[in-house]
Amino acid sequence: MLPLTAADPESIGGYRLLARIGAGGMGVVYLARSGGGALAAVKVIRAEHAADPGFRARFRREAAAAARVDGRWTTPVTAADPEAPEPWIATAFVPGPSLAETVGGHGPLPADTVRALGARLADALAAVHAAGLVHRDVKPGNVLLALDGPRLIDFGIARASGATALTATDVIVGTPGYLSPEQARVRDGEVGAPSDVFSLACLLVYAASGRPPFGSGRAPSVLYRTIHEAPDLGGVPDESLRALLARCLAKDPADRPTVPELRAELGEFATDDWLPPGLPAVIAERSAAVLKLPEPERPAPDDAAPADAAAEERTVSGRRRFLVLGSAAAGVVAAGGGAAWLLGGRRGADPNGRRPSRTIAVQADLTGPGKALGTAVERGVRLAVEQHNARADRGFDLALTVLDDRGDPDRAEALARRLVAGGKAWAVVGPTSDATAFAVRDTYNKAPLPMVTAWAGSDGLYSTVSVTEPAVFQVRPSDGAIDAPLVRYLTSVRPVTRTALVDDRATRDYSWLIATSLTAAPPSGGSVTTYPVATDTDDFGAVAARAARAEAVVYCGSSPRRAAACARALRAAGFTGTAAATEPVLDPVFLDAAGAAAEGWVFSATFVDPARLKPAAGFVRAYRRRYGVGTVGRGAAEAYDAAGLVARALTAVGTGPVDTGTLVHRLRSLAYRGVTRTIAFRSDTGSVQLDPGLFLWRVTDGAPVFLGQYQQVQAARERRPRRESAAGVAGSRAP
Repeated sequence: MLPLTAADPESIGGYRLLARIGAGGMGVVYLARSGGGALAAVKVIRAEHAADPGFRARFRREAAAAARVDGRWTTPVTAADPEAPEPWIATAFVPGPSLAETVGGHGPLPADTVRALGARLADALAAVHAAGLVHRDVKPGNVLLALDGPRLIDFGIARASGATALTATDVIVGTPGYLSPEQARVRDGEVGAPSDVFSLACLLVYAASGRPPFGSGRAPSVLYRTIHEAPDLGGVPDESLRALLARCLAKDPADRPTVPELRAELGEFATDDWLPPGLPAVIAERSAAVLKLPEPERPAPDDAAPADAAAEERTVSGRRRFLVLGSAAAGVVAAGGGAAWLLGGRRGADPNGRRPSRTIAVQADLTGPGKALGTAVERGVRLAVEQHNARADRGFDLALTVLDDRGDPDRAEALARRLVAGGKAWAVVGPTSDATAFAVRDTYNKAPLPMVTAWAGSDGLYSTVSVTEPAVFQVRPSDGAIDAPLVRYLTSVRPVTRTALVDDRATRDYSWLIATSLTAAPPSGGSVTTYPVATDTDDFGAVAARAARAEAVVYCGSSPRRAAACARALRAAGFTGTAAATEPVLDPVFLDAAGAAAEGWVFSATFVDPARLKPAAGFVRAYRRRYGVGTVGRGAAEAYDAAGLVARALTAVGTGPVDTGTLVHRLRSLAYRGVTRTIAFRSDTGSVQLDPGLFLWRVTDGAPVFLGQYQQVQAARERRPRRESAAGVAGSRAP
């Protein structure tokens, strides 16, 4: 919990505000008390989002959907005003922990508790379906545990069966690991009540075993297993429960039990003593702490700062009264928010009137296998910090903390925990790989400490980032969008109507993702033929001989070495069309192993050659001069822009006390024009806008040449590339 700020109202719609539960890009969530004394979570949407008619329509739909649900095991909507200048919705406050927090902290639940949990959640889903809705996001984080039973929360993406989605076409809605196969395939018309049954079964497997049935990790891997592989139920100790869950996890929705059938098989349970020993005491303690909240102290405006150190200490002490209740913030999930740090103590203000100092961190692999990329990233951030501090009109100085995680996820997590515990950093630029980003994202998100990365592309970081991971800023477009430049190139620059896809099963998950995307949106609307290559062979000859009859061949995998084998086989088969691949293949290993067969290959990527961009000319000169190099390392320009984005957001929040929820909001609402592109985020999902961050490269005379932003590449420009700036990129490693 956090205290109210001077900008917060005293009440909203008759609810007296007590504290801030959390703040993020969409708005602020308050703990409030109704006129009758009941506690509520009040979610208030920021005015700039409410000004968007589409967003207001979505909020109106969310409020109406939640209000229609009338079930004992759901959180009721107590009031809402979708038409207010800042729309708001109030729901009953549940002080208990989430199922995710409970299992993560206390381990799997006993079989009887899992059955009781499932029975009550089946009742909750029956209420959802009776209202004509499908929940679509049943997961451990959306279940809160109270003394008398669980509560299913969050109807932000629930909608009427058969209704047209308000999300973009071909966007997966929900949480990988708890999605049904029909959700994972983005077949929205098939998503009905059986989909919720599948998701509930995934949740119950997690509750019983401590892990979801289709594993964890990169989203493409989880989605592939969800669609194609049997669930892992080995951790569910009760045989009869395991058999029931296996039926619920059938790939075909028609083979799953209905909600009433599932409810009947789970049995009847009393509402008392349904939790295992220990948990009732935790829940009761949290409930009591919230009930004892004092009346809020109204803070002074930001410009009325404490006059001396003693006053500052009194202010901080007052805040601590709220911070010690932070564990009760699990109830915020009901309103879609998260806890936040208060950053007043990070100001670094000097009593003699000198500029305050604000620390940002860069986390990268500086001495491990990805040190070429990590070093370039650290240099880009350092240059941005030095240039900021050289400005005469700056309101604060930037200090830099460097974290070398060596590409090791365990070390990355330990460094992240230490940084958070230190409480001095305002934001982190990095990490520089998927593995390390996955390792630290929960630590930074829970703090929350904004994490800005342009080098981790997994959909597991990208999906619903503004909802589930409000402090994670993935400014690099996700792997799920990386095929778009190839589609345009093969449609508008070098049009083809027959495309062959080489589906490399050795890189199964990634290859499946790219092949699926290109099949759904074929170049020129033409024909697409997929040729699989088995995991246990590196002989691409037979596939190349058949694929060579197409006008274009796309290697869908992520292995530079195997892509090189494909390139050599295509050359031997006499292929004369356009060969293409995606960013992971654009690597010196591919160029060296493919040799002359790499010539003409086209790549989609999320990074630039700054020497080919006019807006980056000053950065390139400064970088070369600062580090005494002839070329700019791959990733440096993106790091420079990421640090610039953070500095702009820090400038926007001012130098007074502020919570990181406000900083997160500033970052999410900025449209920052950097040297590589404009970084901006979508108002509906909070995810980065894709098009400005997708680019094309082409191998010419043995070296990769940057062609530009993919929608701006024209045939004439593509035929006359400039090669003189490509050497630095060719010598760098892929992220």
